[in-house]
Amino acid sequence: MKRDDCPICGKPADPATKPFCGRGCKDRDLLQWLGEGYRIPGERAENDVRSGLDSDADAD
Repeated sequence: MKRDDCPICGKPADPATKPFCGRGCKDRDLLQWLGEGYRIPGERAENDVRSGLDSDADAD
């Protein structure tokens, strides 16, 4: 894969949607981020934002 190829499908990148070849691959990448498809391995944080509760927050 060349440097200017789409990271999703490998086709040549379109300047309007660079580094992607088009809107389809650009949207597919965004959905990966939103759906937590891209993750960095590591330990789970104590105060997980997704839980909606902070251990230091007061419950009124």
